[in-house]
Amino acid sequence: MKQIEVQILQQSYLLSCPEGHESRLLEAVERVDTAMTRIRDAGKVRARERIAVLAALNLAFDIADREASDLAAVPTHPTTVPHPGEPASPPVNASADALRLQTLVQRLDDALGEDGRLL
Repeated sequence: MKQIEVQILQQSYLLSCPEGHESRLLEAVERVDTAMTRIRDAGKVRARERIAVLAALNLAFDIADREASDLAAVPTHPTTVPHPGEPASPPVNASADALRLQTLVQRLDDALGEDGRLL
């Protein structure tokens, strides 16, 4: 694991990154910093933890919205049809989205470190 020092909202963070994924991490840092800066500059929220939570929610919503529109663009052809009286399977993406959101919150908690936990 490689250690990379980054700046988010003018604060330094030392983040671990798998070898070869530095550019992806730096892109993610840029997105988070931009999202947090926009919220801070709007002037309604000052606390860093609240800004982080709002930025995380905005980014998660954007991801979910993009995934939903990607799914809507792909025609679905069921390969199996449930027998009469059997409930249809729940969408697979619901649990995947919950896991992504939980992972995002954990990564934010790790990044915030001593600033405090989000939840």
